[in-house]
Amino acid sequence: MNLPQRPTQSASRNDHLLANVALLYYGEGLTQNEIATRMGVSRASVVNYLREGRERGIVDVHIKGQALASSSLSREIRNKFGLSDVYIAQYAESGDALVQTARVGAMALLDIVKPGDHLGVAWGETIKNIADQLPNSPIGGTSVSQIIGAMYSTRLPSAEACSIRIANRIGAECFTLHAPAVLSSAELARALKEEPTIKAQLERLDSLDVALFSAGDCSGTTHMVEAGIASASDMHEAIGLGARGIVCSRFIDAQGRQINVGLDEHMISIDIPALRRAKKRIMVTAGLAKFEAAAAALRGNLVTHLVVDETLANKLFES
Repeated sequence: MNLPQRPTQSASRNDHLLANVALLYYGEGLTQNEIATRMGVSRASVVNYLREGRERGIVDVHIKGQALASSSLSREIRNKFGLSDVYIAQYAESGDALVQTARVGAMALLDIVKPGDHLGVAWGETIKNIADQLPNSPIGGTSVSQIIGAMYSTRLPSAEACSIRIANRIGAECFTLHAPAVLSSAELARALKEEPTIKAQLERLDSLDVALFSAGDCSGTTHMVEAGIASASDMHEAIGLGARGIVCSRFIDAQGRQINVGLDEHMISIDIPALRRAKKRIMVTAGLAKFEAAAAALRGNLVTHLVVDETLANKLFES
């Protein structure tokens, strides 16, 4: 972690404030509530100060990802599933598992992506949180491709927004996917896939060095349903065929194999075989509700690098 230097007299008052908040939080280990009490401001103000400090480069956070992959539980899960690395997020009982896991995921991403890598970025609440937590840290010669078509959600930014934000953070060239994730008919989907621009974008997904994605459960609250990608009948069909999870908007069975349902013919998205061809595959997921989906992805060799919260990590190890 590179902490800010004590501000000089020439620093602006605002820079001075942001730097000192960063020192209290990252350097002295105070909680956001403790900093708020000390400074006489709200916790929300502290959160905003920390975010602004990262965005403006006043504080540059670099947690050594290997430190998060060095625990005995990490090693046990790595050996159990044949993974390259496992990063485990710990959080206070009152903390938010998703936010903390996404924060660790952002640090892991900087650890894993190397200069010249081609990174594929999925979509969802976890990916959105990773994009929000990622500090400015340019990685030379990188490119980012959106791997799931565009979709609308009242809860989340668009798929392309997540890809663009991550690309901006690491200084990468960004290739968005100029097509909806799901089309009204299979015929229209096939036609769009043959359009030269979209065809070229999809062909890029066959040459990923790194893929960043999460695992979704098959409940009625999955973002697939909320975003209008899948209907209740689509979910019913997939579950009837043995679906245990969702990865990159594709249903997978207990062994991580893609389950082909009618919806697939309407979709513009990376498929599971193409995802598996990526050299490094980072799955970031949190919460026991994701256990079946995460376990299925691990059994199916869809993952090389795993980022999970401690509770889910223990459940995966015991399975």
